[in-house]
Amino acid sequence: MKTDDYILIKTCKIPAQNRDIDQRELRFWSDNPRVYSLLDRTGEDPGQETILERMLQLDHVKELKGDIEKNGGLIDPLIVRDGDMVVLEGNSRLAAYRALEQAQPGRWTHIRCRVLPENLDDAAVYAMLGQYHVKGKKDWAPYEKAGFVYRRHKGQNVDLSVIADELGISSQAVRHMVDVFQFMLDNEDDNRERWSHYDEYLKNRKIKAAREEIASFDTTVVGMIKAGKIRAVDVRDQLPLVCQTPKVLKKFAKGEKELEDAFDDAKHSGADSVELGKLKRFKNWLVTDEAVDEILDHNRNVRLKIDYELKTLEQRIKAVRKRLEEESSRLDDDA
Repeated sequence: MKTDDYILIKTCKIPAQNRDIDQRELRFWSDNPRVYSLLDRTGEDPGQETILERMLQLDHVKELKGDIEKNGGLIDPLIVRDGDMVVLEGNSRLAAYRALEQAQPGRWTHIRCRVLPENLDDAAVYAMLGQYHVKGKKDWAPYEKAGFVYRRHKGQNVDLSVIADELGISSQAVRHMVDVFQFMLDNEDDNRERWSHYDEYLKNRKIKAAREEIASFDTTVVGMIKAGKIRAVDVRDQLPLVCQTPKVLKKFAKGEKELEDAFDDAKHSGADSVELGKLKRFKNWLVTDEAVDEILDHNRNVRLKIDYELKTLEQRIKAVRKRLEEESSRLDDDA
């Protein structure tokens, strides 16, 4: 293949040839993350017509179709592998071109491409896609990015630290993508629109504690997510508060309360009170044997100072409690 250009992948110059190609020669790449996320992978590989049909349903492909028609062609060429003529990058643009060709036969037959060598290995292909879509500016949906990282790690046995280095993101971020994608697979949910629900669900520490405590918690929450009873913003803002309130949490986990009702109950119990939280943390520390041992381990001078602070605190507690009782009595009288 004669070359007149190159693509830079991980500091390597991959030779390329710029050509206008009859789009009928080109093939969608079923393993492209955007294409892959649209398809049912339980059976045989989908045909090209099935891929085109699914791609044409996407809003961004419809927008691309209008942009290409308005501009009279592509701004960025497709990236194609020589030999099998698979489109490695630009499957959405190919779908948009085919829609235009169907509407206006003969006008959109040829499409601008950068053709790479047919012996280009998978590692280079995935590294290139990562540069374009995960690290770069071109948009894949979060579900598509996670699917890309997941298959790179699980399917190609690439270490997470290597993927993180390739993409210029943290190993923790890569691990989270893999964990969320795996969780969706384990729970048989391939709805890309629900990615943000599971993303929020797995990142929150308060939710994690509830999941570890209650064996059926995942089943309950996943069922609600699939049924459309919980929004992603609810998982982020409401569910953690419910998880902080043991009595409310148990009822929610058993399905006895919807999230909104459980959230209201948790708020009324004071779970969102900063002041109550500070007092609980101090109390939970002070009542432990370890706290007493730590205090007693100090020398006499420090123990005397701690004793003084506790006496001052005791007096202050009595004063605050008196004010609370007075306020409660006043409210009872007003009622």
